Amino acid sequence: MGNIHKLSDVQSTQIGLNTVVWQFTVILGGASIGANCNINCNCFIENDVTIGDNVTIKSGVQVWDGVQIENNVFVGPNVTFTNDLIPRSKIYPKEFKKTILREGCSIGANSTIVAGITIGEMAFIGAGSVVTKSIPPFTVWYGNPAKQHGYITNDACLLGLDLIDKQTGIQYFLDGFKPITK
Repeated sequence: MGNIHKLSDVQSTQIGLNTVVWQFTVILGGASIGANCNINCNCFIENDVTIGDNVTIKSGVQVWDGVQIENNVFVGPNVTFTNDLIPRSKIYPKEFKKTILREGCSIGANSTIVAGITIGEMAFIGAGSVVTKSIPPFTVWYGNPAKQHGYITNDACLLGLDLIDKQTGIQYFLDGFKPITK
């Protein structure tokens, strides 16, 4: 089991090696968290949650039932997930919507992720965004509602919608969803 701060409440036994859980964080018994993760202070992780390896979840994030986070994902401070599209007090859906964060994606601080969507591999969501639909891999989105503003490479090079690196002028091309140079 990982390094769990004594002021946290971790009920799950499914915590990977070298995972750090900071103070005032609650992790319910059904949650599964991989190895080498960093779960910051003041977080809440519900039962039907799977978190992969090398994931960073910054302070103030609640991860509700139905959220699946793959390996190498960054979730910024105060990101808000939802899992019920029509929330009502004391009225629960038969099943919560599934939200999937694919490998290597990054979610900026204070973003809201609406239930039932997938954020693609390596996608980048800018701070304060409201994401209301699924996001393709290797794309950059921000705003309210979030709109696509470009692409991102495996090595975190931001590209415009024209697939040009504004710093170097290098033209990229799409190989499937992945930006590459020729």
